[in-house]
Amino acid sequence: MHSLEGNKIIAAVLTAGITFGLAGFAGRLLVAPKFPAEAVVRIGDEAPAQQAAAPAPAALDPITPLLANANVENGRTIAQRQCASCHTLNEGGRSGVGPNLWGIVGAKHAHIDGFNYSPALRAMADKPWTYEELNAWLHNPRAYAPGNRMSYSGLANAQQRADLIAFLRSISPNAPAP
Repeated sequence: MHSLEGNKIIAAVLTAGITFGLAGFAGRLLVAPKFPAEAVVRIGDEAPAQQAAAPAPAALDPITPLLANANVENGRTIAQRQCASCHTLNEGGRSGVGPNLWGIVGAKHAHIDGFNYSPALRAMADKPWTYEELNAWLHNPRAYAPGNRMSYSGLANAQQRADLIAFLRSISPNAPAP
């Protein structure tokens, strides 16, 4: 009786293989794949078709009036909760996922040597981080510099942006007056 145990195991494996093979074959016969008539993604020199222009984003209100009553401590809290996971905030701090933010107000875009900025920000390297530039960036980084690598979606509340900018000004020794 023991000599038939091996045969039973081999028969079970073969039966399972044949069953799965026939099921796959029947599935392909019953549900044939339908391929698109033309490629969905084109690779090559063809220019993409013009898409409808996106509506222009609403202009942001100036941040300078809100800076007069901005709360630096609230800005520090916002920075610690929303920025510190990717950025360091101390003098001489090393860059992490994002660059160190010490001295950012008034500094040029993409100013930290050795940090791998996105091409979108490197293209703005001669432009300083003014209060209005920071406001636009913090409101919606993707709209400010399309193609940047920052995954943060933005800070919608204008007073919170003013508080955060006031904090960034407090850690920027060469910051211009608002």
